[in-house]
Amino acid sequence: MRKPFQIGGEEISPGTRRIVDIPLSVLSNHTPMSLPVQVIHGRKDGPTVFVSAAVHGDEIIGVEVIRRLARSSALKRVSGTLLLVPIVNAFGFISHSRYLPDRRDLNRSFPGSQTGSLASQLAYRFLNDVVSLCDLGIDLHSAAVHRVNLPQIRINADDTKALELARVFEPPVIIKSALREGSLRAAAAKIGVPILLYEAGEALRLDEFSARVGVKGILKVLKQLGMISARSIKIGNVAPPLVEKSAWLRATEGGIFRTSRNVGDVVRKGDTMGYIADPFGEKETELKSEVSGLIVGRTNHPSVNQGDALYHVAQLPRSASMEGTMGAIEEEFANDPLLDEDEIL
Repeated sequence: MRKPFQIGGEEISPGTRRIVDIPLSVLSNHTPMSLPVQVIHGRKDGPTVFVSAAVHGDEIIGVEVIRRLARSSALKRVSGTLLLVPIVNAFGFISHSRYLPDRRDLNRSFPGSQTGSLASQLAYRFLNDVVSLCDLGIDLHSAAVHRVNLPQIRINADDTKALELARVFEPPVIIKSALREGSLRAAAAKIGVPILLYEAGEALRLDEFSARVGVKGILKVLKQLGMISARSIKIGNVAPPLVEKSAWLRATEGGIFRTSRNVGDVVRKGDTMGYIADPFGEKETELKSEVSGLIVGRTNHPSVNQGDALYHVAQLPRSASMEGTMGAIEEEFANDPLLDEDEIL
């Protein structure tokens, strides 16, 4: 028999599931705030993995991914321990804001401090009370407000374990992304916890494709780690390209932007990406791509200023075939028994 799992001053017995509220602070109106963690502690030995979302309070797609994941029948029998943290930044989530009340970005506040700002204290609690207990983390994000990201996994270029699991996740694309000072990934790397960062969709919005890629990818990783054994989860259907370089295509002038491309499109240098026009219709400028590659991010806002980032284009390896990758993902979801209507609604 495994030992009980200890977190937040509580013990969770093997073969049980419980939500633990780790105290954080008290709001100005005397409302207590906590960091809720659902612990699924299996009867058999295995890794300890956390899945987190809403480090930025307006990135709701990850919350939906974890909601669906928690309801999945694949988690009825778990080896090891799974920690689900759907809302890390409850302060921002309540106010529909990316930031905390102290106007700080939580993902630039790690490793945090017990006596620092509110963001710093939350970062400290999450890192020490959750992340440090784990062998691996999967952190779910979206693009900022008025932007959208193609589902993608971002990893540290030097982390071979993260790269292996990113390929198991099977997103449309894997991007090598440098660690940023103050980020969760950077702080976790220093204590030896690799993290897969999932980027998909838009802030304050849900979309079905991003949710499905996220749920299925996490289940594939858990199966690869031996934590679940669902036969319906197949690994190896998708071969996502590994991208090492990307570039932003920016507005050459201010005006009203009409896009002619979407995330997931493959473009070549010189292709038309859209048009920027003045509000009177007297002038219109054709926007052309300056690089070849895959569109992994795009603005959704038609009002742009000169220099605004409009498209994020990842430079694909020559051997990459996005048509085959996207086709394999779509075919996989078309016959997905884990995500029927009764389970996701």
